[in-house]
Amino acid sequence: MKNVMSVDVEDWFCVYNLSRLIPYAEWDECESRVERSTTRLLDVFRSHAVEATFFVLGWVADRFPDLVKEIERSGHEVATHGYSHRLLTFMRPEEFRQDLQRSLEALAKATTREVHGFRAPSFSLTRETMWAVDILKQSGIRYDSSIFPVGFHPDYGIPDVGLGPYRLAEGLTELPMGVAEVLGRNIPCSGGGYFRLYPYAVTRHLIRRCNQQGRPVMFYLHPWEVDPGQPRVRGLSWSKRFRHYNNLDKTEERLERLLADFSFTSAQKLIAEQPVPTP
Repeated sequence: MKNVMSVDVEDWFCVYNLSRLIPYAEWDECESRVERSTTRLLDVFRSHAVEATFFVLGWVADRFPDLVKEIERSGHEVATHGYSHRLLTFMRPEEFRQDLQRSLEALAKATTREVHGFRAPSFSLTRETMWAVDILKQSGIRYDSSIFPVGFHPDYGIPDVGLGPYRLAEGLTELPMGVAEVLGRNIPCSGGGYFRLYPYAVTRHLIRRCNQQGRPVMFYLHPWEVDPGQPRVRGLSWSKRFRHYNNLDKTEERLERLLADFSFTSAQKLIAEQPVPTP
């Protein structure tokens, strides 16, 4: 079964966990490492002949258009991660519309193909922010990959949604983040911090479980997760420090194993190759 490999292209200082200590206004003052870490991921994908979807932050595209061009030249799909990495939770509809449009304009300067996909920062498309769906459709977005089918996380999640691809609205497909059903609970197996937290054997077992049940897994990671040498930020709470820095030195080796164990494609190709049911 084909799963989806995706990358949220943002720099190490763009993440929500660091936003209190490194606000958006200070990003240009930080050491950028996104080019080298994204290039490393491109090399890994090339060695395994994997096509992925890169959800690129508009802020990154404006500063590193050649990186976006290289992603496209390498045969991957370019999608949008918004512009400023502000969560939908903290934006009004018109602010989101402007942020999304700005990201699409930044990507249009660096790519030759239309952008069809969107992922909200920190998976912040929730019951409370469903107003964003109409804006996505009006902006030409054809699929979203922002919904996490879990109920335990304080910042994101909708537990009672479809676990496989489904029609979110007329003209808009949802590719939810991968979870496996275990004893009546949805257990994330979609990458990111979960990929670094679990032993690799657990991730492999959960993804196999999803595939055996006929569901592809939407997997994701960030370029900074293959960069154990990134700066360490002081002042983080223990939980945020653990979530951001835990096992950064193991991500690349685990990714190599994952790409050998499973088959991956881009979001756009998965949608084209299989019918998407209406829930």
